[in-house]
Amino acid sequence: MCDPQGVGILTGVTALEAVAVHLPPRLEPIEDVGARIGLTPRQLRILRRFHGLDQVRLDPDGTLLDLLEPAARALPGLRGNEHRVRYLLHARSTPVAAPYPINPLHQLGERLGLTRAEAFTVTQQACAASLLAVDLAGRLLADDGDPSALALVVAGEKTFTRDAQVLPDTTIFAEAATACLVSADGERNRVLSYAVRQRPEFHGRPVDDPELMTRYQREYQPTMVETVRTALDRAGLDLADLALLLPHNVNRASWRTTCRELGLPVERVLLENVPAVGHSFAADAFVNLHTATTRGALRPGDPYLIAAAGIGATFAAMVLQH
Repeated sequence: MCDPQGVGILTGVTALEAVAVHLPPRLEPIEDVGARIGLTPRQLRILRRFHGLDQVRLDPDGTLLDLLEPAARALPGLRGNEHRVRYLLHARSTPVAAPYPINPLHQLGERLGLTRAEAFTVTQQACAASLLAVDLAGRLLADDGDPSALALVVAGEKTFTRDAQVLPDTTIFAEAATACLVSADGERNRVLSYAVRQRPEFHGRPVDDPELMTRYQREYQPTMVETVRTALDRAGLDLADLALLLPHNVNRASWRTTCRELGLPVERVLLENVPAVGHSFAADAFVNLHTATTRGALRPGDPYLIAAAGIGATFAAMVLQH
C-alpha cells in the first residue's frame, strides 16, 4: 500500500515466522544461457566482468509447481499448522505463469492441505512484489480476527520465455523459490517499516526504448537511495544501525553504485548469491535472508533492510528486526 506521495505506510507488527528456500540442483554458466537466447560475446562480457554474474540455477524439465512445492514443504512450522493458514500468496514478477486453465497456486494449496486458505497472486510490482506480498499478508491477518492465523507467501518463477530469461546489459534470470510463513504479531523477523516509491513514467518496455532506458538507468540509484532512506526514517533508524542490507540479485555493479550514494560499505550488503544463484525474480529477498540466517550473519535483535526494484518501475525497502 502507498500514501499519496507513493511511499509505503508503516506495517506494524507483521513478522516472518519462518523462511525456506528451494534451489534447483542445476547450475548453468551464463555463457550457455546466452548462446541459447542469442546474446553477443560483448553482452556476456559485460554481464560477467562488469556486473559480476557467473552462473544461474535452472530446472529446465520442472514446472512452476515443481519449483514452489519443495520450498513450501521445507518451511519450519507449516506441517501441523496447515489449518491456521488463511492466505496463500504468490509474489510474482510476470502476470502470466501458466496456460489456462492450469493454476499452479491452487494446485500448491491442494497439495499442502491448505483447505482454509484464500489463494491469490501479487504481480503489480514485478521483482519487488515479495515485499508487497508480506506487507499485504500482515494487513490481512491483522484484520482477520484470529490471532493464531497465518499467511504463506511463496515466490519463484520459471524462465519460460526470452523476456523471462534476460534483461539486456543488466542481468540473466534464474529459477529459485522461497516460502515465508507470516503472522500478524510474531517475535521473529518483525517488520519495522516498509517503503515503496513508484515511478510510472518508466512503465512500458525500456529495453525497446533506448531513451527510456537511459532515463531509467539515470534515475535508478537516486530512487533506490530515497526509498531506503525513507524506510530507515520510518523505522527510526540510521544506516549505521543496520547489521546487513539484503539486496535483490540483479547484479553487483548497481549495488556498488547504490552503496556509494548511500554511504554504506559494500561489505554490509549480501552479494554472494549474485554469481552463485542469479536473479530469481521476486524470490531474491528471501533467498538472501535464508543465506544470512543460516550462516549466522544476523544475531537476535539485529535490524536489517531488504531492498528490491521491479521494472515498471517500483522501488521497495523493508526494515526488519531479526
